Amino acid sequence: RDEMFGLTSQLRRAAVSIPVNIAEGSARTKKDFNRFIDMARGSIFECVTILRTALKQEYLNQKRYIDLEDKLTSLSKMLSGLKRSISQ
Repeated sequence: RDEMFGLTSQLRRAAVSIPVNIAEGSARTKKDFNRFIDMARGSIFECVTILRTALKQEYLNQKRYIDLEDKLTSLSKMLSGLKRSISQ
């Protein structure tokens, strides 16, 4: 139970940091914005890792894991596209 609470807390922090980094970066220079996008993508990968751990611990079923991983992968691709458009 404590482990599940710990994973939930970590996941919440990582998930919240995604839009926070995007928002903070958008108010900066292009170079800084790109760096904040990289940090947001890092938080996405952190979420996937936490979800994978939750799946292995059977706190999460396979169907839900795949759904969430697909959404996070899609978000990561969108951020990569945003980064490319900023760099042009």
